[in-house]
Parts: sequence; C-alpha cells; structure tokens
Amino acid sequence: MAVTKGFDTSAVEAAATAGLMMIGENYAQELRAKWDQLDPEFRDRLDVHFIGRLQSKKIRQLAGLVDLWQSVDRVRLVREIARHSPGAAILVQLDVRGASTQGGCGLDEAPHLIDQARDAGLEVRGCMAIGPQGSPGEIEAAFSEVTRFADRHDLEHRCIGMSADLEHAVRAGSTMVRIGTALFGERPPRITASQGD
Repeated sequence: MAVTKGFDTSAVEAAATAGLMMIGENYAQELRAKWDQLDPEFRDRLDVHFIGRLQSKKIRQLAGLVDLWQSVDRVRLVREIARHSPGAAILVQLDVRGASTQGGCGLDEAPHLIDQARDAGLEVRGCMAIGPQGSPGEIEAAFSEVTRFADRHDLEHRCIGMSADLEHAVRAGSTMVRIGTALFGERPPRITASQGD
C-alpha cells in the first residue's frame, strides 16, 4: 500500500499511474481535500484505506469514500462503522507494542471484537499492527504474533510492516505493507491547527 498521507494529490496520482492503486491515508480532512481534487479517472480505480487512529467523527466524514478501515480497535468504532458504512471491510488493530498511544487492542480482547464486528455485518478481512522499536528479533517476534493470531482466527490479511521494517514483516508473513517514506521521501511538516483531525 502506498501511504500518501502528508503528500499532495500529485503523490496519489503518481502512485496510481505506477500501478499502486491501494493508498493509505491518516487524516480525514486531508483525504477529503485530496479526493475532491483528484481526477475522477483515479477516484474510480483507487482502493482507499484509512490507516490513522479512528474517531467517530472521521467515520461519518469518510463513509462511502473508504474501502477498508484499518485501525479498528474497539467496539464503539465497530458500531459507528456499521451505522455509517454498513457491510464495510475492516482490519482489527492489535497492540503488540504495549503502547496505548498507537492504538490497538490486546490479543486477548481481539476475538471478542472480531465477533462483534461480524455480528454487526462488517467484513473482517484481517488484522494490522504497528511494530515495536527494538532489535530485528524483537520486531519479527511481534510480527509473528500477529501472523499466528490471524491464522488462529482464519483472517486473510496481516497488515504489518512499514518502510523501516518491511523485510522483517515479510519474513513474518505480512500480506500487506504500508510504504510511504521509501516511495515518496520524507513527509513535509504537517500544520495540525488548520487540519482539525
């Protein structure tokens, strides 16, 4: 997946032109602004993933635009997605870092969340996680936990790995990696006050 957050519409169009039709965005207002500027030809072909920390207002703003909600980590989000985007596809976010600021639910809580999502009519396509800081062995061990969890629960996708740790993720069984910096370079500074996300 080409992570185009922080870059302008030209990055999205460049990714699509190169055949990278799966894009990842973190910020609702930024995604909405890019979407409005995109050539309709690109809009029809893109597979948009929302990969940022989810809040209810973001779900309302982006319902109908997002193809896959990635960072679903609590029942309240399941209910909101089911209400505003019935039948939507999601990934359950697992916390393998012990860092609540990154989001994610514990491996012991995730089966209940999966059941709740399915009961609400959502399509649980897999799980995702952000790798820990640490040695290659620690990173691969954490990613392997995600893979084992996905296998136990018959989940097709394991979205693990970013530009800095993609090799470890692929070795651990990732089916989807989030690549931004390696494709587009360093992101420009973000002005948060005007974004409202």
